[in-house]
Amino acid sequence: MKKRIVFISDHGDPLAPLGGEQAGGQNNYVKQLALSLDKRGHTVDVITHWADADTPSIEEFGSKCRVIRVSAGVKGFVPKNEMYNMLYDFYDEMRSCIDLASYDVMHTHYWLSGLLGAKVAEEYGLPWIHTSHSLAVAKEQATGVREEKRMNAEQLILQQADAVVATTATERKLIKSFVNSPSPINVIPIGVDKNFKPSIQEERAQPYFAFAGRLEQTKGIYTLLHSFRLLLERHELPPSAKLVIAGGDPDKIDLQEKLPTCPKLKKAIRGLERHIEFIGARSQRQLAALFNEATAVIVPSTYESFGMVAAEAQACGSPVIASKVGGLQDVVRHRETGLHVQKENEEHLAFAMKLLAANRDFARSLGRRAAAYARREFDWDSVAKKMDGLYEVVMFEKQKAIASD
Repeated sequence: MKKRIVFISDHGDPLAPLGGEQAGGQNNYVKQLALSLDKRGHTVDVITHWADADTPSIEEFGSKCRVIRVSAGVKGFVPKNEMYNMLYDFYDEMRSCIDLASYDVMHTHYWLSGLLGAKVAEEYGLPWIHTSHSLAVAKEQATGVREEKRMNAEQLILQQADAVVATTATERKLIKSFVNSPSPINVIPIGVDKNFKPSIQEERAQPYFAFAGRLEQTKGIYTLLHSFRLLLERHELPPSAKLVIAGGDPDKIDLQEKLPTCPKLKKAIRGLERHIEFIGARSQRQLAALFNEATAVIVPSTYESFGMVAAEAQACGSPVIASKVGGLQDVVRHRETGLHVQKENEEHLAFAMKLLAANRDFARSLGRRAAAYARREFDWDSVAKKMDGLYEVVMFEKQKAIASD
């Protein structure tokens, strides 16, 4: 059955360049899932905030996908932690610009979108699937910051949606630990773009570590920089060793010099400038090349519901050193496809980096197994097939419930 599917991804524009302040894993997930469902013959509309005034209100991608951008009173970038107060305007504008009743199924992404989805489900009766992408309870465990409003909203969403998608078994367990009687939870992983695959590379003479993501505390960037400093100061890496960092807002990086302009980052790398390159946001193809050449890709986050970069790096045949938190515990298999380290533990991370730099055969072995594992587990066609099957089940159950009323 060909379906008309609506995604609500309030702050995750699927066509935004990746690596910016609010353009990361969720954006890519929404884009790749939409394109994979498109390949299965479905039509997908993605409703998102109009964060870039230079983009059109409606933009097509794939063969049957569209991004529909709504301003909700503010055309231009708004931090996601300020978007809660825009939801009423977002809903009104969304309802006025599209025929919500024309869709067969709705899939919401993140808790703010989930609140919008709850209203749509109530008013239009659309079958509703929700993916959290991150959870307030996980953030609290990682940072000690409790977001009461968000936590209450997530409990409501995870109880009211017709079905919930968790991207790892760890996320499903976490949801069950803080939500009483949640909706049925289905574990469906995130896929990896086909650009991420092993390529034949000449072996680099010196170790080369890579990081890709937002340059913020929760992504572990400062833990990584301090760990790399430890290795160099102790002479446990060759003098020519490099750390290459992709991602970050353009206004925080001097791309000509490949150095940060942000004072906090400048301070963190002082004295190491010739060993660290900040290369800014990169396309999927460019990230794949970066991962292919790396001795290891580092994912030192304080929390991750999944850990997209870890999956992408493994698909390229790169071993991954990842914090043992959240979904990274499932996505990276310790001593099989990479190494787990304690979060925010500079010594532990430094030791893992030294281990792979000094043991090339071990690193290559991890990389080979990582590529095979990623091909098996993180294929978008397989993910879309599972998601399509879930949509069918939810639609059938909704029709059956209506018929019995």
